[in-house]
Amino acid sequence: MPADSRARRASTGAKTSAAATFALVFGVAGLISVLTAILAWVGLVLGIIGIVLGIVGLKMARRPGVTGRGVSIGGLVLSILAVLIALGLGAGITTFLNNEGAVDRLQNQVDNLRDKLD
Repeated sequence: MPADSRARRASTGAKTSAAATFALVFGVAGLISVLTAILAWVGLVLGIIGIVLGIVGLKMARRPGVTGRGVSIGGLVLSILAVLIALGLGAGITTFLNNEGAVDRLQNQVDNLRDKLD
């Protein structure tokens, strides 16, 4: 088989949408960032970007010769999950910090640990 006919055959195959691939990457990175709790705000931003890319990837997957519908859906699910966890974590931290009793208990525990170390 001549080399140019093999190249033509390979080029006629369907290509995965770049937006779908990036949606999955951003979804995974966002979820990992959110689960660290320290980088939750980074995970929120990555999740939002992943949602946008997932929607774009779904629209691109409708075109002939472009695949990636499953990858887009996976990226979209992970990105939505990252955003929901980040928002829940933010709401929990805000509620905790606005509760004077909880902050006082935390301060007492820190003071007790300091006393034990001295």
